[in-house]
Amino acid sequence: MTGTFHTPVLAGTVAQLGQGRRRVVDGTLGGGGHAALFLEAGAQVLGVDRDPEALDAARRRFGNLPIQYLHGCFGEVHVLAAIDAFRPELVLLDLGVSSHQLDADPRGFSFRPGVPLDMRMGGTGATAADLLNSLPQPELRELFRRYADERRAGRLAGVLVERRARAPLAISDDLVGAIRRALGPRTGPADFARLFQAVRIAVNDELETLARGLDALRQRLVPGGLLVVIAYHSGEDRIVKHAFRDWGRTCRCPPGQPVCTCAGPYGRVVTRRPVEADADEVAGNPRARSARLRAFEVADGA
Repeated sequence: MTGTFHTPVLAGTVAQLGQGRRRVVDGTLGGGGHAALFLEAGAQVLGVDRDPEALDAARRRFGNLPIQYLHGCFGEVHVLAAIDAFRPELVLLDLGVSSHQLDADPRGFSFRPGVPLDMRMGGTGATAADLLNSLPQPELRELFRRYADERRAGRLAGVLVERRARAPLAISDDLVGAIRRALGPRTGPADFARLFQAVRIAVNDELETLARGLDALRQRLVPGGLLVVIAYHSGEDRIVKHAFRDWGRTCRCPPGQPVCTCAGPYGRVVTRRPVEADADEVAGNPRARSARLRAFEVADGA
């Protein structure tokens, strides 16, 4: 069931964590790379994705194998209801953008020349161009500061506002040109990738969606179930790290409360340190370079 649509990141670790798990939710199905690992191990899979093109590709790939498909984001009410009814033993989130989305120029995720500034994972709502052309300068500055850790975010925001006053920003070249103007002529692909990623995160509300969805997903796992998250952005990884750490605390009562009234930890952190790809995997799949995998096991009765 291997294919070229999606190369699964940290496949060995994901397969190991999935051993013996019979009901698995892949909350970011993509092209089905990780789902294929679970299916090969004999699990039933519920595949969720906000991108209808990804679901169509997975249907073609898996045919009549025991996988259910659900269109939506893992934090949406109807998706959480379906996950709850599925009673999963493992939930996987492979965050960020898939290789297929990056390669499909009409989707607008790439900084290749002439690509439209779209970046919508679900195909609806405001595009990247909409945000870049409408956000006030202070909000643009905050976008690049918060999501890209860009120290010259204010200068970049000013350049964008100046340029859109002459003509609307529409394609990748417009944003690349603004980045070069603000950051200097030595700006290269690493800078473009980081700043385009920041815009994509804003377009799809990715960090806020993750922060809201993690606890809801934990609550829908059966006792002993695993929540596994692969993050590619420092902000994503920080949210996951802090959530897992807080869930594993012996006491979760508010500071200063004289008597503990909580029921103890929700479970345990399986990965004390994030699992990262080795050099061989990065050489074969550059997308794995920034991957950080963390896992949390839900306690009985949590």
